[in-house]
Amino acid sequence: MKAAFLAAGLALAALTGANAQETFTIGLSNGWVGSEWRTQMIEEAEAAAKAWADKGVTVNVVVQSSNVDVQGQIGHVRNFINQGVDAIIINPNSPTAFDPIFAQAKAKGILVVSTDAEVSSKDAIYVGIDQKGWAMKSAEWLAKTLDGKGSIVTINGVAGHPANQMRVEGYQEVFKGHPDIKILNEANANWDQAQGQQTTQTLLATYPDVNGIWVQDGMAAGAWRAIMSAGKTKDIVATGEIRKDFLDLWSKEGLTSGASVNPPGVMASALNVAVHRLMGKEFKDDVFGGVYGNAIYIPIPFVSNENLAENLKAAEGKPGYWSVTAQVSIDEAAAFFK
Repeated sequence: MKAAFLAAGLALAALTGANAQETFTIGLSNGWVGSEWRTQMIEEAEAAAKAWADKGVTVNVVVQSSNVDVQGQIGHVRNFINQGVDAIIINPNSPTAFDPIFAQAKAKGILVVSTDAEVSSKDAIYVGIDQKGWAMKSAEWLAKTLDGKGSIVTINGVAGHPANQMRVEGYQEVFKGHPDIKILNEANANWDQAQGQQTTQTLLATYPDVNGIWVQDGMAAGAWRAIMSAGKTKDIVATGEIRKDFLDLWSKEGLTSGASVNPPGVMASALNVAVHRLMGKEFKDDVFGGVYGNAIYIPIPFVSNENLAENLKAAEGKPGYWSVTAQVSIDEAAAFFK
């Protein structure tokens, strides 16, 4: 009888543990709110959490989204640790500064997933696009469109940001392979459209014979406005933007442009991977790569004149700030696991 009660107790404990694993709380940390892209990122992650209900899993999210420096975002992570969340998904402001706090999270049994920018911590994983590959894809498009020769300028995001740095490394590597393409100047405009327009105006005045502009999203619409104002729409080839308002302009003006897509759905993708891991699944042996060996890269869509109409159709009914997006679904995320 005693053995029977013990067996029954163990069975009940196992059942209770299984049920407990059907509910998770995940903290979402966004350390910069300077663009609608980040807003869409959070919204898509929240929607992805709700979608797990169809699988019988409750995923609650706690969001900390504000303009903070690295120390402020470390505070986000510390708050999540104190709240006892099951996982933290972070769009980090530094690739290396979070190592100590991520170690603290792991010590508490909290899964840490970075997205949008890779991190060096061995106590975290990364789920998102290869930012260097993102830049290489659009740089190759620009080089091909210029037939491998000409003078260009580049306009980058926030200096020192990990994603920005990887993008710079990406295009520099590509253009080194095209010796007849000369980079006249490399400027920063902080992923801000207005700054992108002003910076482009200055560059066009300084280099009136420039043939191409490699510009990161978040600033491309501003750059193209400056190109149009200078009457150089037919003379300059430039990378573009994935926002609906720019796609509309692109189509209306018949621009020659191409844009790598860093989808706002990256945080939703990270969340779907995180939930599978929280449910006890083990990663496949060969799933990780990247700069720090802890990255799961997801596909990078590309918008060009060839598929512009298709992307405009997907954007129908969306506000102007909506960005072309994609995400790794719940079922697709399962493919990363054994």
